[in-house]
Amino acid sequence: MTTSSTHQAANKEVADRAESSGFIRDLQVYEPHRVGLPPLMPYATELWRRRDFAAQLSKSNMRAANTRTFFGQLWLVINPLLLALVYYVMVGIISSRPGGLPFLAHLTAGIFIYYFVTGSISTGASSVTAGGSLIANMAFPRLLMPFSAVRTAFFRFLPTIPVYLAIHAVAGLPWSWKQTLSLYFLGCTVLFAAGLAAVFATLQVYFRDTTSFLPYALRIGLYLSPVLWFIEQVPANLKVFVMANPLYYLIGGWTDLLVRAQVPDLAVWIGAAVISAVTFVLGSLFFMSREREFAVRL
Repeated sequence: MTTSSTHQAANKEVADRAESSGFIRDLQVYEPHRVGLPPLMPYATELWRRRDFAAQLSKSNMRAANTRTFFGQLWLVINPLLLALVYYVMVGIISSRPGGLPFLAHLTAGIFIYYFVTGSISTGASSVTAGGSLIANMAFPRLLMPFSAVRTAFFRFLPTIPVYLAIHAVAGLPWSWKQTLSLYFLGCTVLFAAGLAAVFATLQVYFRDTTSFLPYALRIGLYLSPVLWFIEQVPANLKVFVMANPLYYLIGGWTDLLVRAQVPDLAVWIGAAVISAVTFVLGSLFFMSREREFAVRL
């Protein structure tokens, strides 16, 4: 008898004894599954049908973090704003020229959206391991958990937009209908963040030190992203390395349109679409291929 047959026979015996005893009618036994994708269409249908579950999970997490109170919302703005001011001073000292209020507007626009990405990844990474009781006791598409984390990060990002617009006005930067095109890059960033949240949520299940490593990786990502610098400032000999960073296209297009009302090159539009779509699809498939193992690993 093979190992698999032995497990099945043992599980059946346990279930028969429990049912005959009269104390347990429905017994669910968790055992390891082979890696593989579930049927995609039924999974996607169930994912959409349970979208309200993800929304409620996100709302409960926000209430638990006090981010739906006035001071909680205020801290969501003050924290990245203070970080932008710190980098504004640092860059001014290093370069001997602060760059004025336009550069501060560029910094805040970039850091606000970068905080959304890092918040999605950090919260998404712990979404599965923190929700072990849900996974053990409820049947639902597990992908809702990292997606719920991205929703939480997005609603934490929204209060920063009026703050940026106020800085934009004080800095005397131009207003144009072109700025509405920045929503394209915001949408791409949401897809990109959702894909990475799914990847790191899976890795956290297998490697529990993932969340300890993340802050260092995310800080390096900030320095390599067009937040502390403008795209045109990159030396020609380093541009190929900078363009390898996915956020070069996402944040670069966002700040070009929102801050300077300048339409980016076509390569930036295409790069943002391809990178976000590929990251979302591959991240989701990676998560789905492993989620059947989560219950026995948590």
